[in-house]
Amino acid sequence: MNGATKIRELFATKKTIVAPGAHDMLTGKIIGKLGFDAVYMTGYGQSASHLGKPDVGLMTMSEMVMRAGNMVEAAGVPVIADADTGFGNAVNVMRTVREYEKAGVAVIQLEDQVMPKKCGHMVGREVISKDEMVGKIKAAADTRQGDMMIMARTDARTVFGIEEALERAHAYKEAGADILFVESPESEEEMRRINSELPGVLTLANMVEGGRTPMFTNAKLSEFGYNLIIYPTASVYVTTKAMVDLWEGMRRDDTTATLMDTMIPFAQFNEIVGLPEIRAIEANYATGRVVK
Repeated sequence: MNGATKIRELFATKKTIVAPGAHDMLTGKIIGKLGFDAVYMTGYGQSASHLGKPDVGLMTMSEMVMRAGNMVEAAGVPVIADADTGFGNAVNVMRTVREYEKAGVAVIQLEDQVMPKKCGHMVGREVISKDEMVGKIKAAADTRQGDMMIMARTDARTVFGIEEALERAHAYKEAGADILFVESPESEEEMRRINSELPGVLTLANMVEGGRTPMFTNAKLSEFGYNLIIYPTASVYVTTKAMVDLWEGMRRDDTTATLMDTMIPFAQFNEIVGLPEIRAIEANYATGRVVK
């Protein structure tokens, strides 16, 4: 069963899905091995890990497709993949949808920012017209060939307010979006309102540590009515802090030996990245060779 079919089944049987964010393939593999239902491939994290740059629209469509395909292979669970603005107009969106489908993505996320876009919790965002975004969603829906779901994100809350964001969300639903992502609500009241005013469609909660939206437990977000909860920044923030602490500690102690209790053991790491499976394949096919 492919990821798109699997995630549709999950939405049909579970009230809420939690999808931790992955900024690279190792993170995606860990999330999958820990038993989560899905992985969220964050554009914020891809820009940081692939380019060492902020999320300001620098990643190309080809780079994101390559990363998405690798993420699908590594994670082994459905991948919800950020596709920014679709990398252009409706024509560009059509190609983006085809490429994401070929990569095995379960859900493609498209947003209504102008290009170049910015992270949804940064200031200075601008949005295209509602009608233009409706056209892009219709193009995406008409282009897909299989079960891949379309998630439409609006950044209008920060730019114009919650009323405009909800109006756009309704229009995006009618255009063919399977999941609605109203970015950056700023209170519990707004989060509850999003779900009460958007019946009959799946909704997403975006939990960004230190962002514009208040943090709630998964149980509380499910109570609000959210069907999908993502954590796009947590993994990359923890990883970054760990690396800063590691290399500052090495410079202080003149060795990493004093920091080994902060590291995963050699054998456990090899198990996570799949060395036992590779050894089994070698034993089965690499006959006549000595494998130690």
